[in-house]
Amino acid sequence: MPYVVTDACIKDFRCVDECATGAIAPGVYDAKAAEVSQVFIDPDTCIDCGVCATVCETNAIYSSDELPADKAEFSEKNAGFFK
Repeated sequence: MPYVVTDACIKDFRCVDECATGAIAPGVYDAKAAEVSQVFIDPDTCIDCGVCATVCETNAIYSSDELPADKAEFSEKNAGFFK
């Protein structure tokens, strides 16, 4: 199960820097960073290691199987960013 970033994200890019697979985007130097209010996790690249969630100061990242019901739309938003 991949991890999902929700609207509590403050876009500090700590999770981006810690992701071993590069599954989280945009990065701080990516032009798209200015266009979005949060970062996103690619469900096809995420290896479910959980490092991103441990470095997130705002608890904005959840395993998809632990995603609160009121945040369910963020699964699609994260995947949609990479399409």
